[in-house]
Amino acid sequence: MIPELSGSNKVVGAKQVRRALRDGRAARLYMALDADPRLLQPLVQEAVNRQVPVVQVPSMRELGASCGIAVGAAVAVLLK
Repeated sequence: MIPELSGSNKVVGAKQVRRALRDGRAARLYMALDADPRLLQPLVQEAVNRQVPVVQVPSMRELGASCGIAVGAAVAVLLK
């Protein structure tokens, strides 16, 4: 469980994460290791380009639970 993702200062899902990265609102990117690499690769590259730290989470289920949703999540961003 990731306590900092339990608050409202986050976005979940590829579209929202991409938007937060491009807008410069992302403080930290969380990625599930069991998510599709084709989905993750461009988002991780964008995070690296913008010097946003990337944190790996073992599973989509764990990331989703940390974000307070009932389904798995491939990516999430903690906002500034």
